[in-house]
Amino acid sequence: MNRDRMVHDANQIALYFASGPRDEALVGIADHLKKFWTPRMRQEIEEYVRAGGGGVHELARDAIAKLVP
Repeated sequence: MNRDRMVHDANQIALYFASGPRDEALVGIADHLKKFWTPRMRQEIEEYVRAGGGGVHELARDAIAKLVP
């Protein structure tokens, strides 16, 4: 997946959930990624976040960090 598109999509998901309580937003983002992103897409965003994740919304970054065992 194109890195810019991947970051954009993750940020759009985060913005959708941002209006709710933080804990619920993190669960919602992680759940969305598990349901609708392929394992390869999740792996790419996880690797990107571990490498610094420039431009990734804070909620998305934190939710993605919780995906990693």
